[in-house]
Amino acid sequence: MTTPLIELKNVTRRFQVKRNVSITAVSDVSLKIDAGEIVCLVGESGCGKTTTGKMIAGLLKPSEGEILFNGQDITQIKKQDWETYRLGVQMVHQDPYASLNPTHTIYDIMSAPLKAHRKTGGESATRAAAIELLESVDLTPAADFLDKFPHQLSGGQRQRVSIARALTIHPKFIIADEAVSMVDVSIRISLLNTLLKLKDKNGLAVLFITHDLALAKYFAWEGRVGVMYLGKLVEVSPARQLVEAPQHPYTKVLLSAVPEADPERTRQKQRIELRSMDIPSLLRLPSGCAFHPRCPYFDGERCEKEIPELTPFADGSAVACHTVTEMRNAE
Repeated sequence: MTTPLIELKNVTRRFQVKRNVSITAVSDVSLKIDAGEIVCLVGESGCGKTTTGKMIAGLLKPSEGEILFNGQDITQIKKQDWETYRLGVQMVHQDPYASLNPTHTIYDIMSAPLKAHRKTGGESATRAAAIELLESVDLTPAADFLDKFPHQLSGGQRQRVSIARALTIHPKFIIADEAVSMVDVSIRISLLNTLLKLKDKNGLAVLFITHDLALAKYFAWEGRVGVMYLGKLVEVSPARQLVEAPQHPYTKVLLSAVPEADPERTRQKQRIELRSMDIPSLLRLPSGCAFHPRCPYFDGERCEKEIPELTPFADGSAVACHTVTEMRNAE
């Protein structure tokens, strides 16, 4: 059995908001990501998907649980292995306007990691490497971009620079946190295609974080999708299976809200009515299943009092729902 590239074991993250008050942003999340695999995390704002990504990147420490990189706990690894991990896991942030230093040229931005980690020797080799990286993310002719400043580029071009910068140190794993949400709709698919091309070319594993299930469906069609709700994973399935046969009530609700390209199909699409439109506060999480106050398939006292476990099934899916688990076990 191969060791996963990244593995989360019962990871929880709390934040102190007042002296004696904390919120649980991520709760008891377990997930495995193999080398070269695409996994999307989807959910509403505040569900914990970005916090999960930041913990995997080493930017936040888990309050409980373990995060393993090639089988090693990232909080326990030694200096040399820590450097391997930090170089191996890179992040592409949501905002291309804030993630690039406005006082540096594109060449400065690209050359800094190349020089710091001695990936090239000499100025001419560094410039050539920067050009090659920019071309790999479809910024052509690359030489025309090197001496420009970020404000001279469009949002899509800036995000391509961010992706190219993440590739400078040859990572094994990319965390793309809402990487296309702040660029024009017309170029989102182009950016996703660039990421897919780089994933295949470089053998990258990608964790794609998004609130848009339609984007997750497109990007992870050959991978898996994890659905988060109030800090918990409620369903993890191969993308095609999740789209064609969603199991968790929350996943069904999300998919019912995705517009169809065909107006006739949109009109005929069955809408799922929630019991409540209000999302519970992280300061006052519901008892039992966190989704039960809104769940259209609410099943009484069990849902109110018992927290459902993320139960794996033989078809590769895993679901945290009492009703679904009972039905699947009865099959």
